[in-house]
Amino acid sequence: MATTFPIEIMTPEGAAYQGEAEMVSTRTVVGSIGIRAGHEPVMALVEPTERRVYGTEPGIRRVAQGDGYVQMAGTSLLMLVEEAIPVEDLNLEDLKGRLDEAQSRLDAAGDDTADQKHAQRDVKRWTTYIQIAEGS
Repeated sequence: MATTFPIEIMTPEGAAYQGEAEMVSTRTVVGSIGIRAGHEPVMALVEPTERRVYGTEPGIRRVAQGDGYVQMAGTSLLMLVEEAIPVEDLNLEDLKGRLDEAQSRLDAAGDDTADQKHAQRDVKRWTTYIQIAEGS
């Protein structure tokens, strides 16, 4: 039996997940990471990706996560992310509409502006979520 550890995943709306896990995999700005019980302390920026929580119950909890932070301190993991959407709840048509809107904002934004940076971030997020929804 694998060792579990407590995890808490928070969004601005509140707790997205609280429970025990055998492993959590996500993507940081420097690459993919898998965290298990006893992992060395870590704090990292996370990017939009498909986060997987491997728990004690059958199956894997697959979630599209937004930008944020992950921290493994002591024996527990804390993630603070912009959003966490279960993969089965992703709506491909809605995501494509959001991508089109973000691309329009990017096209209209001036160079090296806050609007450009926000639009670039949104284009990356919605593109990633579309890839997750399409299963790639």
